[in-house]
Amino acid sequence: MRLIRMVQQQTKSAQSNKISTYLTLIVLVVFALSIVSLFVAVETYLIGDIITAGLFAGLGFIAMLICLFLLFQTRRQAAEVKLDIPKVMAVIECQNKDCANKTLREFQRGDFVFKDLDIACGKCGGKQMITGIYKEVKEKEKTYAV
Repeated sequence: MRLIRMVQQQTKSAQSNKISTYLTLIVLVVFALSIVSLFVAVETYLIGDIITAGLFAGLGFIAMLICLFLLFQTRRQAAEVKLDIPKVMAVIECQNKDCANKTLREFQRGDFVFKDLDIACGKCGGKQMITGIYKEVKEKEKTYAV
């Protein structure tokens, strides 16, 4: 049960890796201010102050480009997040001491350690029991400095 809750929490956290609402709000406010800056640049140009109009236009375009870059960058990073759910395996052993047959299977709901199974052993036909439950951990690739 704990494993099922853990997997559900991981999938919820993967879904929450979308663009943060606070970041989106900040980007939209800065984008709106850049549009206001461009309108102010047009008004000051019509009045005749070219230098101030150029400064407002430059600030508006730079702020707009930064907003667009941040929006696309965060969206791309959220799309690249992948969730690797590890396989959970159950070790099944024959209870006959002379047989000592071991098999592996994927974890099924309701499995627990020392659970007697109704499945007969493939070698001797004896009863089987779950003796271990573990998750497979992928090892990270080792890199060597040259």
